[in-house]
Amino acid sequence: MVAALEVFSDLSERLNYNLPDFPLYVRKGRLCHFDRYAAACHWHADLEFILALEGSLDYFVNGKIVHIAKGAGIFVNSKRLHYGFSADKTDCSFLVVVVHPALLGEGTGAGKRYLAEKFGSNSADFMLLQNQIAWQREALQTLAALYDAMHADAPNPLRLLALASSLCASMGDHVQQVSNRSRDDRGWLITWKMAEYIHRHYDRKITLDDMCTAGIVCRSRCCELFGKYIGKPPHSYLTQYRLQKSCEMLRETNRSISEIALACGFQSSSYFTYVFHKEIGVIPQEYRKQTGISATAGRRPTDETGARKRSGGRRPAGGWA
Repeated sequence: MVAALEVFSDLSERLNYNLPDFPLYVRKGRLCHFDRYAAACHWHADLEFILALEGSLDYFVNGKIVHIAKGAGIFVNSKRLHYGFSADKTDCSFLVVVVHPALLGEGTGAGKRYLAEKFGSNSADFMLLQNQIAWQREALQTLAALYDAMHADAPNPLRLLALASSLCASMGDHVQQVSNRSRDDRGWLITWKMAEYIHRHYDRKITLDDMCTAGIVCRSRCCELFGKYIGKPPHSYLTQYRLQKSCEMLRETNRSISEIALACGFQSSSYFTYVFHKEIGVIPQEYRKQTGISATAGRRPTDETGARKRSGGRRPAGGWA
C-alpha cells in the first residue's frame, strides 16, 4: 500500500500520534508504501528519529542528502525540511519516532530555554546515528525500546515519556551549535509561498513564471530556492505533487482516468498515463487494481506499516513522519 503524508500549503505536516493527547509518534513503515519510493518534503516542530531496519535509504535535510545504512539512523532537528527516499527505488523498512517539544518541558521556562538552545535555528540540522559510537548505539537501542513500549498491550505513558526524554536529552548533549549561522529565513518564506501556490493551483496550468510571481523572484532564484530547500527543480516538485493527488484519487474515488487527469492539471489522459507510467512504473488503471480499490469503492484499508487513513483529516496511521 502507498502512504501519503498530510502536508499543508506551508509544507508543514499534521501528525497522528499513537495515543490521544500524548504527542509521541512511534511506528514502522516501508519506502515502497510511498509513490516513487519517496515521501513528500515536509517539516514539523517535533524532533524526528529514523532507524533503518532492513535495506538502506537516503535522507534529504535542508538541502543536504545523507545515506542511512541498515542498522544506522538519523536525528532530524526541529522545523527542518526533510524527507526520505530511494533514488534507485529499492525498498527499506524503517522505524520512525517523532517527539513533540510539549513532552520535553516546552511549557516551562527552563524547558523552553533548553529547547531553544539545543534544538533551535543555531544548532545542527541533523546527526547520523551509528552503532560504532557508544552513545549513538544507545540511542538506536532506545528507539527499538520505544517501539516495544508503545506497542505493548497496555502502553505505560510514564515509561514512554522516560524513554523519549532520555533519547532527546542524549541528542541535546551531543548536537553541535553552529556559530554565526546565517539562516536564509526569507528564502524559506519565499519557497513556502511558491509551494503553497502549487498546492492551491495544481489542477490548472502552471508555468515557471507563475511560480516566480507567487514568490516575487526571478526564474534563477526560483530554481535555486527549490533546489536548496526542497531538493528538486520546481517543475519536478509540481509533477510529483500532481501525481500524489492523482494517486489519492485513484485509490479513494471511482472517477475515470480522464477526469483524474484533468483534475490534477494534466493536459490529456494520454499525457497523464505517459507521465504516470514513467514515474510510478505502472499505468493508472493497473495502479488502481494494485491498491485494491474497485470501481465503486471509496476507501481502502489501513495497515500498521503506512497505509493511508482518511479519518478526521489526519495523517496515515503508519509510515513517514
